[in-house]
Amino acid sequence: MLTHCWQETIRLCPVIGRGGDAGYKVRGRMSDAPSYSPPVKIGEVMCGATVSRVVSSLHPDFAEGDWVLAYSGWQDYDIASGDDVINLGKDPQHPSWSLGILGMPGFAAYMGLLDIGQPKAGETLVVAAATGPVGATVGQIGKIKGCRVVGVAGGKEKCRHAVEVLGFDLCLDHHAEDFAEQLAIACPQGIDIYFENVGGKVFDAVLPLLNTQARIPLCGLVSGYNATELPDGPDRIPLLMATLLKKRIRLQGFIISQDYGHRINEFQQEMGKWVKQEMIHYREQLTEGLEQAPQTFIGMLEGRNFGKVVVQVGPSR
Repeated sequence: MLTHCWQETIRLCPVIGRGGDAGYKVRGRMSDAPSYSPPVKIGEVMCGATVSRVVSSLHPDFAEGDWVLAYSGWQDYDIASGDDVINLGKDPQHPSWSLGILGMPGFAAYMGLLDIGQPKAGETLVVAAATGPVGATVGQIGKIKGCRVVGVAGGKEKCRHAVEVLGFDLCLDHHAEDFAEQLAIACPQGIDIYFENVGGKVFDAVLPLLNTQARIPLCGLVSGYNATELPDGPDRIPLLMATLLKKRIRLQGFIISQDYGHRINEFQQEMGKWVKQEMIHYREQLTEGLEQAPQTFIGMLEGRNFGKVVVQVGPSR
């Protein structure tokens, strides 16, 4: 039995890591609060997807030098059975993109918007964290589907990128003191779809603008990941519940691997086509060195990143 297990084993050298799991999954597993995944114990390897090269293999489906997508976590090497390893071939054009636009973030954007958001031409779509790997993809898919897309991002540079590069109709800086007023002006016909990545004051500004039968794909709540207690102030749950009821709003959370894993081939085919045709644009922020991963991760949670954050652990070729 032990011999068989070893024969089905491949040794991986992560080349570009950290990226495949969204911040909410990694951050959530640092807490022992009940969740959909067990917490990472002290001393264990931090979870995370990796794009790796096979160093050696006794598995018939993998050979030395193959590029693979795995879930090796924050470490230099890993030994895997091959069960949860996807072979990317000998020479993929953009290996790290399997952690971003062609991986979990792109998949979350695709299924969250199309299956839960169900966009229709002419509708208004508001996207939080508009230049992150999920939000940027959501907005561009929204444009492909004929929506008017309003992004929300942190800072003038990100907002300019959302409009000039990603093709959003408008993007608002959530740091502005009059952000809520700006959003109301930007959405004169109300909001039909709100893709939620942030929560907090952005959601507070969105709530009164939601139209009847609006849809809210709930992908993340980055503003509250570090919270240890409920926020101060009045209880707003009755307002939220009443709005959902009176306007018949659909608010649905989702975990991409658990809810939509069986549709990965559909996503890969469609997204691959859009990327090849340059209908979808993608931006990465790469940091070199595994030792930089903790500070890079903290910066991502604080909104200091611009695009998909990946950490390069080893040589790319």
